[in-house]
Amino acid sequence: MAILQVEHICKSFGNTEVLKDISFSLEQGQVLSIIGSSGSGKTTLLRCLNFLEKPDGGVIRVKGETLFDAKDPATLKESAIRRKRLHFGLVFQSFNLFPQYTAVENVMLAKQLLAKEQPDYQSRKDEILREIKEQAETLLHQMGLSDRMSNYPHQLSGGQCQRVAIARALALQPDILCFDEPTSALDPELTGEVLRVMQKLADQNTTMVIVTHEMAFARDVSHQVIFMDDGRILEQGPPQQVLGNPREERTRQFLSRFTEEP
Repeated sequence: MAILQVEHICKSFGNTEVLKDISFSLEQGQVLSIIGSSGSGKTTLLRCLNFLEKPDGGVIRVKGETLFDAKDPATLKESAIRRKRLHFGLVFQSFNLFPQYTAVENVMLAKQLLAKEQPDYQSRKDEILREIKEQAETLLHQMGLSDRMSNYPHQLSGGQCQRVAIARALALQPDILCFDEPTSALDPELTGEVLRVMQKLADQNTTMVIVTHEMAFARDVSHQVIFMDDGRILEQGPPQQVLGNPREERTRQFLSRFTEEP
């Protein structure tokens, strides 16, 4: 069974139709790269998957559980959606770290807030917080940031901030990790260090949905590639086909903008 099933997702802002009948599925441990020009709907699609936006129509399922069905009012309640967001981790373009917290505190924060909802939180507070800190430190070590845990975001490079953001997304152990152009704000040298972390996650069979303009990375790491244009999926398939031998003229036009041929 697919870990993620997206069926007929639609989304409009006012009179502007941003997503038009989007459907795809993803297996456990697979990487899906979404490519396309600015304004094609890629980021809106990620935001709908993470319930930062509510789709106007369609169905989203994770591990067979219906998280969202536009025709089922029970799935539209904010209280239900808040819990369902935990299935997804999202890494933003611009890090979105809290400047008043250190790297390790940024990674710990969401888990700490969730822990307070546990019925035994007060009786086990010290133990729970110790476990959360140990997990955060382990994640930052995996990101190559063992010596930066006590640094604040302004004391970190862009690549380091993005690696903290990846650790933060992983802290809640999501089923699916989503990236929204995670290297777009970085210079080429820093881009490489973030892509290496993402490659390592892919090697560990982390299920990922990646919006990216890094065509070589998409070719090397993806199991599937989707090309979006004007709110629609114009082409989808394995990277060898979509990036190496696209069927659609619009896909070929888009890929021709990149100097390195996939």
